[in-house]
Amino acid sequence: MDITAPRFTNADAAREHLEALHWPNGPVCPHCGSDDAKRLQGKSHRAGLVQCNACREQFTVTVGTVFERSKVPLHKWLLCNHLLCASKKGMSAHEIHRLLGVTYKTAWFMCHRIRAAMGPTNPAPLGGPDKVVEADETYVGGKAKNRAFRAPRAKQAVVALVERNGHVRSFHVANVTARQLRPLIVTHILPSSYLMTDESGVYTRVGREFHGHGTVNHSASQ
Repeated sequence: MDITAPRFTNADAAREHLEALHWPNGPVCPHCGSDDAKRLQGKSHRAGLVQCNACREQFTVTVGTVFERSKVPLHKWLLCNHLLCASKKGMSAHEIHRLLGVTYKTAWFMCHRIRAAMGPTNPAPLGGPDKVVEADETYVGGKAKNRAFRAPRAKQAVVALVERNGHVRSFHVANVTARQLRPLIVTHILPSSYLMTDESGVYTRVGREFHGHGTVNHSASQ
């Protein structure tokens, strides 16, 4: 895909491209779902503004999307989205900040908002009959030696659920305890699954709620 295409360099072209994707048969009101709408034109109206004839609400194609109410030009949003999707090894917010000419804070916000929009809506639980789901926890945070003037914040606990040859889900938890982890595990893994964990005691009781529960001993290099 040509990154010099007009939709990546011009805000109006970006809006028209998004309208063609979002409204192939003409504007549809995001408030009431009516397709009876008219475009508002003239110097007193911003580009792309539409008014619904049914509920009388005004809207643009960005309403209900991650681009809504953003001060970042729409063509930069589309280019950011393309770069994140097209890069084989991913792209950091620092790279987006340099390429798009926005601040690092803005680039970080854009990247997180786009990635959040890519997440599945109401995903089905992991696992099932004859499937194995692994659960493990880790701690994420900076090292003290990397902080020049102040101590690092306490590391944050993250729990990952990995379906073998399938999907992965990760969650931030306040504490790694049986009480914290059980609701998360039983909600996101089907009870007909085979659960694999390490020998931590936080998984002992919840493991009995599944078809099977196996453990590995990390201290024995398993």
